[in-house]
Amino acid sequence: MQTVVTFLPLAGLAAAFVAVFAIVTRRKPDNTAYKYAVGLALAAAFVIIWVNLAVGVIGEPDNPANLMYFGVLAVGGIGAALARFEPPGMARALSATAGAQALVGLATLIAGLGPRVGVIVLNGFFLALLAASALLFRRAAPEVRRGRGRGGSRR
Repeated sequence: MQTVVTFLPLAGLAAAFVAVFAIVTRRKPDNTAYKYAVGLALAAAFVIIWVNLAVGVIGEPDNPANLMYFGVLAVGGIGAALARFEPPGMARALSATAGAQALVGLATLIAGLGPRVGVIVLNGFFLALLAASALLFRRAAPEVRRGRGRGGSRR
C-alpha cells in the first residue's frame, strides 16, 4: 500500500525540477520556445526517473538494466552543462540525449529485456519528448529566430 511517505521523495524531485526550471529560464525571459524546451526536457527527465523508481521500465525497479535510463539523463545533464544552457548547444545536447534514449530502447529490444510493445511504446514516448525539446531549443536559438539559421530563410 502506498503511503504519503512513499510520495515525499517524488515531491522533493518535483520541487527540485521546478526550481531548476525557474533558474534556467530566468536567463531568457522573453524566449517562449526556450521556456517550453526547458520544461519539456525537465518533464521527460522527471517521468523517466519516476517510472524507473516506481515500477521500472525494464522489469522490476531493481533490475540493473534500468540504470541505462540514468545514463540517458547523464548525457543530457553533461550536455547541458557543456552548452552552458545556451539554445544552440542545448539543441545538440538534447539531440544526443534523444539518440542515447533510442540506443537504450534498441539495446533493450535486442537483448529481449522486456515486453516488446511496452519497450517500444515507453521508449518511443521518452524519445518523442526529448526530440521535441531539441527542436524547440533549435527554434529558440537567436540565429534561427531571426531567420539566419542554416538551410536558408525561415518563416
